[in-house]
Amino acid sequence: MESCQAAGERFFRLYHGHCVKPDKDTLFNLLDSIHSLNDRLRKATGEHFFNCNEFVALKALRNLFHHEAELVNAVRIIPVEKLPPISTDLLLLCLVPSRLVLLSFEQLDRKRRAREEEIVRSTLKWYGDVVNINLCLFNFAVHAFEKLRKLGVLIGGEKYTEFQERYDFEEEAGHFHFITGDIICHAGSVGEILTTAFANVI
Repeated sequence: MESCQAAGERFFRLYHGHCVKPDKDTLFNLLDSIHSLNDRLRKATGEHFFNCNEFVALKALRNLFHHEAELVNAVRIIPVEKLPPISTDLLLLCLVPSRLVLLSFEQLDRKRRAREEEIVRSTLKWYGDVVNINLCLFNFAVHAFEKLRKLGVLIGGEKYTEFQERYDFEEEAGHFHFITGDIICHAGSVGEILTTAFANVI
């Protein structure tokens, strides 16, 4: 159980770091911590995240980046405030070229490929040549918190405590914990805006 608790603490610490000061390294490390948390949770409790759509989608990308690490350099992280006026419940967009998501399908287990490909396609937000994965990261963090709490896995660390306090505040206020990640553009096409923004970020 201690290894599961440590994996949980690491995940929430890296998740916080990615939210506060995101870059390609924080994303890579966060995806790796999600994989590790699932592995440790299975060994400690027999439970897992394979029935969580966000996990399935992030696992596909993690496996792609793990085997071809240089591909993570194609990811672009863009603060919403730097985009033309849009409405969204996200502060940051984490954009991945659509071609990389399609490439990740080739590494899915053949027995599960049809099912998991459908999950990835429906869970991520597609905008032409780019896909936004940040809502997946956000919503997975909520799923992870809820599962760990339900199983009674005690997680330490300042960042887990902060997440727990925000969750409990939302619960008491009657707020929904998950986000839609929808993007509404006041003028023009969302896909065109994001594709242009993606191309302009180095």
